[in-house]
Amino acid sequence: MSFLKRNPFGHILYVKKWLIRILGVLTHRRFNRFNKLKIEGSDVIKSLPHNNVLFVSNHQTYFADVAAMIHVFNASLSGRVDSIKNMTYLWEPKLNIYYVAAKETMNSGLLPRILAYVGSVSIERTWRSKGEDVNRQVKMSDIGNIGKALDDGWVITFPQGTTTPFKPIRRGTAHIIKKYNPIVIPIVIDGFRRSFDKKGIRIKKRNILQSMEIKKPLDIDYKNDSIESIVEKIEHAIEQHPSFLKVIPEKDLLDLEKDNKEREW
Repeated sequence: MSFLKRNPFGHILYVKKWLIRILGVLTHRRFNRFNKLKIEGSDVIKSLPHNNVLFVSNHQTYFADVAAMIHVFNASLSGRVDSIKNMTYLWEPKLNIYYVAAKETMNSGLLPRILAYVGSVSIERTWRSKGEDVNRQVKMSDIGNIGKALDDGWVITFPQGTTTPFKPIRRGTAHIIKKYNPIVIPIVIDGFRRSFDKKGIRIKKRNILQSMEIKKPLDIDYKNDSIESIVEKIEHAIEQHPSFLKVIPEKDLLDLEKDNKEREW
């Protein structure tokens, strides 16, 4: 591979590879030592095509969620089943994995800028800015950049646009699915909000069981399914539909409410 070969966003792949290796080594213990990551369904990953795959997931921290997914994806591609043991999979990582993130977050410091180089497709949020509610038009360049990332590889997105659980799915995700017709893979994560702070950088508690369930592709009729229908399918698939609140134990709901208040503060 040429030292100067770049991806469609201008990032040098050789630099990106080394960033993934280094950050992968630094973060591995967060999912396989300080805390444990229970993985289900990673066999789905090996059967996916090289590009035009959209992962949709609930969101619990800014960065730890994505870091864990990059570990799991690369481990699965190297032959591991529901395991990230033995970090040799980091030596030849998949370099066309991207994730959608708020531009405001990725420009907030040196570390976020480094993490952005690893694969961020940074967009301007239309509903939130600097901690306040806003109402902005969607930038077509942002939509185009997500399409560019899908054309090149895999994209991770968090369609609720927030780490607060059971918030509505943003319709923009459904519009992207209708426009680019990607294979849509739902992921359900848990335990990350108990393990880490909101940014997913500082370890808040140890010996927490984190979980990641990778589900089979969503059945979507790209031509005939409405935006509302796709939104509802995503809500159920990532277990963020209001009906799931009924099956959460009362103690867990109280803990969730307390955690949300602490994060907002």
